[in-house]
Amino acid sequence: MATPDVYVQGEHPPFDHPKGDAKSRGFALEKKIEYLESLNDKVSNRRARRWINDRILLELVPRLTGDEIRGLFAPPPWGDEAQPSAFSMTNVVEWDKFRNIDMDKEAVAVEALKGSSSKKKSRGDADKIAALTAWHRVDCRTREAFRRSFLPELVNGYEENIRAFVSEAAGEEVLVLYVQDPFHRLLLHGVCEFYNLVSTTESETKGTKVLKMTKIKKKKVGNNELPTITLCLFMKMAKDGFW
Repeated sequence: MATPDVYVQGEHPPFDHPKGDAKSRGFALEKKIEYLESLNDKVSNRRARRWINDRILLELVPRLTGDEIRGLFAPPPWGDEAQPSAFSMTNVVEWDKFRNIDMDKEAVAVEALKGSSSKKKSRGDADKIAALTAWHRVDCRTREAFRRSFLPELVNGYEENIRAFVSEAAGEEVLVLYVQDPFHRLLLHGVCEFYNLVSTTESETKGTKVLKMTKIKKKKVGNNELPTITLCLFMKMAKDGFW
């Protein structure tokens, strides 16, 4: 039994769609659903009740337009409005050059790319190791001072003077800086340790004033090569989680 023929003769057929305004059609739809729900009590066959429930769901679902149906069965990128691919828009001559490249030339080009990337990576690793080595030369108390209260503008000024001194000064030359604040002087000594330099602070009397004078010079034995990563950059990278 596919469809239950149980509606009362003389009543309006439950699946007709009467014409009229939206209000009358909505009222008719409610009556249809009520009628179908009442049939469930009168029908004992399970298959018939399932058919009635399906009809109720169909009445509740709004009817789809042609565009909506096409969208269901042909969604992008398989529908009519599929975007052209990058390969389809490529110039044929340029694509043929890429497709017909000589295998030996391709292998050489790939190896060259691998070599350049590995060189960049190894150079970057060497710079990081050099910066870490320089950082571990700094006294632990000074490292804690840098972490607690890092003054980038002040430290950057110290670094500019010290890097210029390391690059230009010969053997026994001495760089003299006058720093009166004890904490700033501690940071200066930390910068000197980062660049593997010797720094000592002495008192100098000028009239009635006693000034603190920090003398900086290169070590007689040791590597004075400037690290690519400065102390300011190292501290910034450490703060951002790169170490």
